[in-house]
Amino acid sequence: MAELKRILYVEDEPDIRAVAELALETVGGFELCSCHNGEDALRKAEAFAPQLMILDVMMPGMDGPTTLAALHEVPALATVPAVFMTAKVQPDEVSQLLALGALEVIAKPFDPMQLAQRVRIIWDAHQLGR
Repeated sequence: MAELKRILYVEDEPDIRAVAELALETVGGFELCSCHNGEDALRKAEAFAPQLMILDVMMPGMDGPTTLAALHEVPALATVPAVFMTAKVQPDEVSQLLALGALEVIAKPFDPMQLAQRVRIIWDAHQLGR
């Protein structure tokens, strides 16, 4: 089973991005490519070669689902799994996001001390399901 090391993280809110960066890099030990919007992610993602993408759902310009679709059009990123983060976690909303190909939906606000472990659990489950 491949160990998760590199995560592309896309979040437009600076405060949330800072907390998640701390949680994923410092607590989790992941190498992170942090992006402030979908366009930024499209510029950086291929060179970074992420193993997993974590995308905010509601962002100005390109929202998370649009960003995911655009990233998956890049051949080198076509099969990179994704997780969405959102405050909108009603069952029908979660179902729609999962139908777009996300492995999981993480609710905001999230617990910074538990975020890295949650991401590892999602990754491990994905690896076992392959």
